[in-house]
Amino acid sequence: MSIFSRKGTETATTDAAQPDLAALTGDYTIDPAHSALGFVARHAMVTNVKGSFQDFTGTLHLDGTDPALSTASLDVVMDSIETGNADRDGHLKSADFFKADEFPTMTFRSTKAESLGGDDYRITGDLTILGTTRPLTIDLEFNGAAKDPFGNERVGFEGKAEILRSEWGLTWNAALETGGVLVSDKIKLNFDISAIRNA
Repeated sequence: MSIFSRKGTETATTDAAQPDLAALTGDYTIDPAHSALGFVARHAMVTNVKGSFQDFTGTLHLDGTDPALSTASLDVVMDSIETGNADRDGHLKSADFFKADEFPTMTFRSTKAESLGGDDYRITGDLTILGTTRPLTIDLEFNGAAKDPFGNERVGFEGKAEILRSEWGLTWNAALETGGVLVSDKIKLNFDISAIRNA
C-alpha cells in the first residue's frame, strides 16, 4: 500500500485502495524510541564508521491522496551524536566539526513531496547545519500503517540520502601518508521512522 496515490494507474484495484490511503491523512509525531537517525562516513579511505543521533523531535503531515500537501519537520540535538567512541564523539561536537555549543541543533524543513510510484516517494527540503541551509533530497519507502497494542495509529518509513559535508562548512580533515584523507566528504544518511498519529 502506497502512502500516496499511484500515478498512471486507473485500475479497480487502485480505486479500491484509495479510501485506505485517504484514511492515513493527518498529523503525526515521530516516536524517537522506535526511530533512528544514522549516518555513515568513510574513515582513512578503508573502512566505514557508523553513528547516530539519540535526541531528536519531528512531525509529519501526510496526505493520502495528494503528495504535494505532505510535509515533514525534524530537529536534531547535535550534542546527542554517538559513534561508539567517546573521544571521537567529543571531536565531532568540537569546533573542528559541529560546534555543538554554538550550533546546538540541526534542522530539516520539507519544501516538496512527490510520489515515485508504488511505496516509494521523495521528499525535498532545507537542511540547516552550522547556520548554513542547503537543499536535501531524501528517498523514502513507506513500510505500512498499523495500530499498536496501546491504541496508537502508527506509520513507518525507511529513507536514505547522501550529502557532501563540505557544502555545510564541515571541512576539517587530515592527510594520510599513503594519500587521501582521514574523513570522507561524502556522508550517507539513514532514516528509520515510526510516527504516531496525533489525537
